[in-house]
Amino acid sequence: MFWIALSPKAEPDRQAWIWWSLRFTPRVAQRGPAILLEVSGSLRLFGGRKALLRLLLRSRPELGPVQWAAGATSLVALALLRCQCRGEPPPALLPDGLPVDLLDAAREVADLLERMGIRTWGQLRSLPRSGVSRRFGAGLLQALDCAYGQAPDQHAWEVLPEDFDLDAELVTLATTAPDLLLGAECLLLRLQLWLQARHRGILAVELEWTLDLRRLNGVQLPPKQQLQVRTAQPTQDMAHLRRLVGEHLARTTLAAPANHLRLRSLDTVPWGGMTTSLLPQEQVQGERLHQLVERLSIRLGEDNVVMPVPQDDHRPECKQDWRPARDADAGAPCDTDALYPAWVLPQPLRLRMQGETPVFGGPLRRLARLYRLETAWWQEEGPALRDYFVARSPQAGLVWIYRERPRQLAEDLARAGQFAWYLQGLYA
Repeated sequence: MFWIALSPKAEPDRQAWIWWSLRFTPRVAQRGPAILLEVSGSLRLFGGRKALLRLLLRSRPELGPVQWAAGATSLVALALLRCQCRGEPPPALLPDGLPVDLLDAAREVADLLERMGIRTWGQLRSLPRSGVSRRFGAGLLQALDCAYGQAPDQHAWEVLPEDFDLDAELVTLATTAPDLLLGAECLLLRLQLWLQARHRGILAVELEWTLDLRRLNGVQLPPKQQLQVRTAQPTQDMAHLRRLVGEHLARTTLAAPANHLRLRSLDTVPWGGMTTSLLPQEQVQGERLHQLVERLSIRLGEDNVVMPVPQDDHRPECKQDWRPARDADAGAPCDTDALYPAWVLPQPLRLRMQGETPVFGGPLRRLARLYRLETAWWQEEGPALRDYFVARSPQAGLVWIYRERPRQLAEDLARAGQFAWYLQGLYA
């Protein structure tokens, strides 16, 4: 067995260290102000004791300073940690040389044992068991057996909550919404630890702050204010979530100074990890596209950051619709022909005629016929009957035009050769 005992120097850091420790082993327990980890089943997974200790203690400096000790049993590791906290060097002989007062079960009778000349675990263990049991109770012998690994030591293992919901008291009153970001950073760090330990990705969180005043200028104030932040893709990256929270808070006005902050998860999904590649050209550099879109949508407004969404329509001007990028579902791509122009006009432009030749920057010379379109017969204005061509304009270059065919044979006979021509798009 291999046990690690941790003692965070700051009380608020204890929960963060517990959640971080759960990444390395499910056997994490609290014993007073200390945290106990049984990691013998995880040593091979993390590359041995030194590698596991390095990852546990040095890979997350933002968790705060911590003192630690390791031992063959939980009580030995805990005793070594307490010895370190008192500034005493560890004894040369373990565990026989450990002081008696470092054992919880012997703490109340430590003075009596010292008057008897019993100062170490080894001296206590050398006494007759029957006499120790009658004088001090069977609990002391049970604790001593657990310390030496001769009896099982029972612990109440820590379990992560199903949902993240954590609040914190602000050090100073937050008078502006950006001031809340300083308090939110601590909660976001704990959210990341919770996500990593539960193997979840966050999609939506709610930030809630408690107002310090009930009335302001004679106006009744709500007790709390809330702010919801959503992402398009699940993430464990708190840098991106922190930027989104900062963008939202920069546009939020506090009704009154706030004294408490609460962060809770609204929507999470199982986390599959990040997809990576050995090919250098597939390594993503900088900010991902959906992260940039989300941040710009908050800063500029969702209606100002849009993306095309394909529509089920054969008419080129109706093939796509522009919607807010954060809410749009791209779906299947449009079926486009290689001869489609790079720029399609939102609405076809009717061309003037020069005899039977359409004109746009000069008479148009047809180069290639693209296809015939017959659709939209279900609409009130009637079907779209079009013949598409690629043409050349003396000034505009290559253009995409079509002629609208008459809908009835009588009209066709009456208007022989008199087609309506339209400009649909331009080629680069």
